[in-house]
Formats: sequence, C-alpha cells, structure tokens
Amino acid sequence: MNAQDVKDLLEKQLPDCEIRVEVDGSHVNIIAVGNVFEDKRTVQRQQVVYAALQEQIASGVIHAVNMKTFTKEEWQQIA
Repeated sequence: MNAQDVKDLLEKQLPDCEIRVEVDGSHVNIIAVGNVFEDKRTVQRQQVVYAALQEQIASGVIHAVNMKTFTKEEWQQIA
C-alpha cells in the first residue's frame, strides 16, 4: 500500500482534515490536522485514525502506524 492509498482512505473518513502520510513497507507515519480532534484525548484521536484503517490493519497490509494528530489551532502553534 502506498502513501497516496493511505491518504485517500483517511481523507474519505476524515474529510475536513489535512493528511500527510509516509509509508515504509508495512509501516505508516501519519500527521492528521483537523478540528475533528477537538476535545478528544490522545487515545480518542488515535481511535478515529485507526477506525479509518481498520480493514488494512486487520489484513496485515499495514503492520504499524505512527501518528501525530492536531487540531488546526494546535498545528498553527507548532507550524
């Protein structure tokens, strides 16, 4: 699975998010920025992203996911 495939899946489930993806084999690095993460704890944010990739993780196509999630306001403070 390439980076664009993962990005497309995430954008379909998280339409108002800016998504950046890097893929190294079956390992995926994700940065997701969007207000969908407002008022959510870290684990809840991760669950949102994992839900979009559930099928690929279950099948083993994606083995490991490293993610950073931000609200738009949080992203502006670090960007």
